[in-house]
Amino acid sequence: MKILVTGAAGFIGSHTAERLAELGHSVVGIDNFCDYYSPELKSLNANALMDFGVQMVKSDLREAGTYKILAKDFDYIFHFAAQPGISSTSTFEDYFTNNILATKLLCDFALQCNQLKMFVNIGTSSIYGLEATFPETKAPEPASNYGVTKLAAEQLVLQRARMKQIKACSLRLYSVIGPRERPEKMYTKLIDLGLKNRPFPLFEGSEKHLRSFTYVGDIVDGLVSVIGKEDILNNEIINLGTEVEHTTQEGIDAVSQVLNKSIQIQKMPKRFGDQVRTKANIDKAKRLLNYNPQTTLLQSVELQVAWFIKNFL
Repeated sequence: MKILVTGAAGFIGSHTAERLAELGHSVVGIDNFCDYYSPELKSLNANALMDFGVQMVKSDLREAGTYKILAKDFDYIFHFAAQPGISSTSTFEDYFTNNILATKLLCDFALQCNQLKMFVNIGTSSIYGLEATFPETKAPEPASNYGVTKLAAEQLVLQRARMKQIKACSLRLYSVIGPRERPEKMYTKLIDLGLKNRPFPLFEGSEKHLRSFTYVGDIVDGLVSVIGKEDILNNEIINLGTEVEHTTQEGIDAVSQVLNKSIQIQKMPKRFGDQVRTKANIDKAKRLLNYNPQTTLLQSVELQVAWFIKNFL
């Protein structure tokens, strides 16, 4: 199969592109290498992918010219590219153009791919809102610009499926952690600051937040399992994550245990839009994808610490 992976130099996109290449697929990765976070990390990811034979394209999905340089013979599109997370440095225009406009243009391109079997949109538990413990039938209540625009992107993709123009599904991911996690995300920052004996900024009350911290390898297991199931997955939304909950404090304690040192904490004012609880309801994923995440929180942290030390110390 020939597969296009957008946002391929990013965290989950790079792992998925790598796995698809390992499975014998011909993979083209595209990324705009924006400076939202370290271009050094994105280049590290991209170089690793090229070692696996992934063809990397540096281009922006918001630009019409991008679609003129891409071939139109893809069997699958895995769409990761997005303006991620909740950030005070990101404007609504950043979220709108990267998450909605880019997805609309990519959907238009997908219609030109005559042999396309499925468009796989990568959604997020942030679509549900401040609590994400629900089955896929729950009405979305996003509480951030990120969640709002990711919901809109998801619906743009599924609209094409409802109109029977393409087959498409959307996979909503839960609190993914592991090697290559972005620098501003919790575990990479905890590891970095812990090794440097510097305080970790913790938003007020967030130590009690509950999360389905899911190892990226387990997420990728679910993502690649959609291949060959386009008939049963068409126009479906599926949660991917672990059913095991941990508090943010338990995550901090896990990093402290692996590093064998205490983590200093710097209390910060409460951040609006943060989810209070995520617990992946994966009954549908189990039924349709035979999905069964197994990696524990401590195992995930051990793998992430090893990756960080190897690449950044």
